[in-house]
Amino acid sequence: MTKSKALQPLDRIAIALMLLLSVLIGLIILQGDVVTARVREFTWQNQQIGAEDNSFTLTFSRPMETKSVEDNLKIEPPLAGKFSWAGRRMVYTLVTPAPYGTNYKVQLQGAKDKFAEQEGTNRLIQAFTGSFRTRDRVILYIGTDKEEQGRLVLYNLTQEQKRILTPKDLIVIDFESFPDGEKILFSARAANNQDLLSAQLYTVTTGVSAKSGQKAQPEGKVDLTLDSKDYQNLKFDLSPDGQTIVIQRGNKTNPGDFGLWFMPATSDGSAEKPTPKRLKSQPGGDFMVTPDSKAVAVAQGQGAAILPLQGDASKPLDFLPQFGLVQAFSKDGSQAAMVKFNTDYTRDLFLVTNQGVQKQLLKTTGSILSCQFDIASPTLYCLLTQLVSKEQYIEQPYVVAIDLKTGQQKPLLVLPPAQRNVQMSLSADGLGLLFDQVVPQTNPPGSLPPNTLKTDDGDTIATSSLWLMPLLPIADATTVEIKPEQLPLAGFHPRWLP
Repeated sequence: MTKSKALQPLDRIAIALMLLLSVLIGLIILQGDVVTARVREFTWQNQQIGAEDNSFTLTFSRPMETKSVEDNLKIEPPLAGKFSWAGRRMVYTLVTPAPYGTNYKVQLQGAKDKFAEQEGTNRLIQAFTGSFRTRDRVILYIGTDKEEQGRLVLYNLTQEQKRILTPKDLIVIDFESFPDGEKILFSARAANNQDLLSAQLYTVTTGVSAKSGQKAQPEGKVDLTLDSKDYQNLKFDLSPDGQTIVIQRGNKTNPGDFGLWFMPATSDGSAEKPTPKRLKSQPGGDFMVTPDSKAVAVAQGQGAAILPLQGDASKPLDFLPQFGLVQAFSKDGSQAAMVKFNTDYTRDLFLVTNQGVQKQLLKTTGSILSCQFDIASPTLYCLLTQLVSKEQYIEQPYVVAIDLKTGQQKPLLVLPPAQRNVQMSLSADGLGLLFDQVVPQTNPPGSLPPNTLKTDDGDTIATSSLWLMPLLPIADATTVEIKPEQLPLAGFHPRWLP
């Protein structure tokens, strides 16, 4: 008969630990689940957001009683939104973009664990506080005074800071911002060359960073994008995704040879600069890249054609014979504001949808200069003119807000007669409208210096003022009179940074 082997010290320690763990597990089971619910992740924590950011997510450590979370979530300043749930994840989608230039605080306390009531307990979430901010309110314009004359100027309204972005030897003609606001695409001629058709395309850095914690490139770094050696660069448009430039170009040696070209907006990292390719289609007039960045809408013949940027552009994706011009697209591409030219020299503005709906919005005896869809509400803002003198053909510009659901029109602003050279820009958050008031030289000398500034109509610019008009939804603005305020800036062609 064999003797049982005695327990070794290590065995005794192992058995003691197992007994201790068994007791602890038993106590935990008897006591129940006491882990406090908490917010595990907040997707906008310490982030800087823009108008394109429309929802944030809170992820919880435990399943939550959803109504208690929705009742106790506080955002300061308030932001209207809608809740949706997927397990432990709560998504809050904003009804309208968060106003720019604002710091926000998100707080949650008093929300209940989903299983607390079933277990007869009153377990509340661990108090949570988060924060985020929106981008600064920033505008761009072409300066008209002294050192700023003909140069691209950035003005931060939130911080009241001004920066001149382009050098003295370039006179800026037109510009568009990249979607992140970190670079600007612009056309410019040399300051010593009055020929507007000598314009070349450039990019310049703004010194603004679109993301929190990301260092911005130094401001004012200018790079040549497209020269004018063989072709004149007449007009350009940057695609909404910032990847493609479409340019209307004319052959210098053959004036009848002009059309649309397209090219990548950024290089692929190689030493060679991107080269433009011709869009093989019949020549057209005004054009605009579609919201999906895959096609271009162009006035062609007696209508408006939608041409693909890749593939056979001689076969339009769509053709609208009754409309002569696309003024604006909604951000999602489901709607367009289009102009119909009538035989009695009036113009109609239509809302055209991708469902085939064509709804007349207004008729004018003057011109439809520009329109912009508000992403914060079903509103279209338009800069129009009306004919006040047929004999002298004097037009008076005005700004109108159109409610796209009801068709209601609300005139916002009437400008002095005979001032067609007005530019308008709607802010990304839908809360501000910029416009300029150009003062032409009444008796310009016969010989003008090369750096003289001119409007699109060829008028010599003496100076120009910039104005900011705060906006309210049409329904809220019926009883409130809103007046524009003049900014302490001298310039024209104002644009909001995204």
